[in-house]
Amino acid sequence: MSEPTLDILGIGNAIVDVLARAEDGFLEAHNLAKGAMRLVGPEEAEALYAAMGPGTESSGGSAGNTCAVAAALGARVGFLGKVADDQLGRVFAHDIRAAGVHFPTAPLAGGAPTARCLILVTPDAQRTMNTFLGACVEFSAADVAEAEVARAKVLYMEGYLFDPPAAQAAFMEASRIAHRHGRQVALSLSDAFCVQRHRQAFRTLVREEVDILFANESEILALYETEDFEAAVELVRGEVALAALTRSAAGSVIVAGEARHELAAVPTKVVDTTGAGDAYAAGFLAAHTRGLTLPDCGRWGSAAAAEVISHFGARPQADLEGAGRCRHGEPTGLCCVGLTRAGTQRGREKSPGGSDPVMAAHWEMAGRPRPG
Repeated sequence: MSEPTLDILGIGNAIVDVLARAEDGFLEAHNLAKGAMRLVGPEEAEALYAAMGPGTESSGGSAGNTCAVAAALGARVGFLGKVADDQLGRVFAHDIRAAGVHFPTAPLAGGAPTARCLILVTPDAQRTMNTFLGACVEFSAADVAEAEVARAKVLYMEGYLFDPPAAQAAFMEASRIAHRHGRQVALSLSDAFCVQRHRQAFRTLVREEVDILFANESEILALYETEDFEAAVELVRGEVALAALTRSAAGSVIVAGEARHELAAVPTKVVDTTGAGDAYAAGFLAAHTRGLTLPDCGRWGSAAAAEVISHFGARPQADLEGAGRCRHGEPTGLCCVGLTRAGTQRGREKSPGGSDPVMAAHWEMAGRPRPG
């Protein structure tokens, strides 16, 4: 078996995100369920885009965000996802490669345009997503290159990609390739409504192919059709080797066999929850592929999520580097939790801790006084 040259290979929807602020009344006027993800056709996407207020456009997609954050944490990362040979497709490819992510998938020539997700962020920081899948639906088993899957320690797949039928076959093919080469398979359930649409297919995939499962509380409850979180924990414990379950402000629960670890969330001012779960998975896997303990994996995940939700947009704005030791000379898992220059945000300098609520939380979590 050859040595892996990537830590993580993500497979997911290659989407350009369009984020704008919106009031609750806007959601009500357009019959949008707050906090959910729904699929829209090209006509509705155009109409909603025209009605949205000013916003920002950036490369996104759940697994794409995870890959970008993991790369910022120092992991070696690749991504497979389908874009069209159009302007947005070229923007997506440029952005993800600029983030340090290997992106080998050939663009779709002709057919649907590159996907976009219209994300409305309400004053309570909840994000409501309206996704036009476009070229994403063309991703199939033919796009799963065995050499790419075989070179990664962990194959990471996003549940959102389960909507197009061809993608489910691609998931199974990629999982079997990964296991044939002795690699691990990770899955994010992505969205409770997505789980409800494909519950039996997800259950089969989790039981038969998944080694590491990521889910938030609503997703894991939807998977097992229960309202009891502890009952869901026991069910997932029996079906997957490792599960990381996030519970928003209540932190996360990690279960592996008989072991259970409960990790606190990193306190921060919540501005936009877009990408919180994606960032948690990125931090967790970046630490996991370094061989860190499960509690440290959870801490890395919590720290990465705290950075992402402290500003608008799903990609990190701090310099996140996971290189061995931080500038204080201590292991990243024990000091700045992988954020070696997290006190320096692009375009403005901050001292470690100081008035920055994210860094202050890092120091509190580490049980250390802030440096003066």
